[in-house]
Amino acid sequence: MTTLDLQTIGLREVNTTLQSAELNRYTITNPMGGHAIACGLQGNLDVTIEGHAGFYCAGMNKDATVTVQGHVGVGVAENMMSGTVRVTGNASQSAGATAHGGLLIIEGDASSRCGISMKGVDIVVGGSVGHMSGFMAQAGNLVICGDAGEALGDSIYEANIYVRGSVESLGADCEEKTMDAEHLDALSKLLKSANMDADAGSFKRYGSARTLYNFHPDNAGDY
Repeated sequence: MTTLDLQTIGLREVNTTLQSAELNRYTITNPMGGHAIACGLQGNLDVTIEGHAGFYCAGMNKDATVTVQGHVGVGVAENMMSGTVRVTGNASQSAGATAHGGLLIIEGDASSRCGISMKGVDIVVGGSVGHMSGFMAQAGNLVICGDAGEALGDSIYEANIYVRGSVESLGADCEEKTMDAEHLDALSKLLKSANMDADAGSFKRYGSARTLYNFHPDNAGDY
């Protein structure tokens, strides 16, 4: 394992080293809430960040495994393509925004707009999420082991949202759906992958009512 001291060598050197890495295990020390740490990684890397990270940590991740031992700021794992990003603390707004694939795990709570415009990523939140989570979610799965804030799944497309706790309110065109055997199986596998101790049968599933796919004057007020 190679240790990279961010305070000593700086962010540019840390990211350049990781993006062209020949070794596969790294530890980043003294992150001190810095922004854009471990962005644009590709390949079979295992990166541990010892401490809190700022905005856009692990953005554009491809294949790498990134673990943040602390909290993260806005946009963790934004536009992630594959791999795994785990946050042992809480996440600020827009976690997993526009992400196309991979698995994002937030062991604590996530703030507003978690999973906004997600395009195939799987996101598992051990705690609760804020308002407008799953907004315009196009594909993938958002699993919430706690509660969800208002306007959950607003303008959702074909993503699935699973919630174990309460939902303050549903957004436009989002409704509760049936939990079939295939959904229970998929959810069980996601919880296991995320190492979350929760029973899939205790969750409810939400998805698109599909009334806003095509414009109709009667629905104008819902857009």
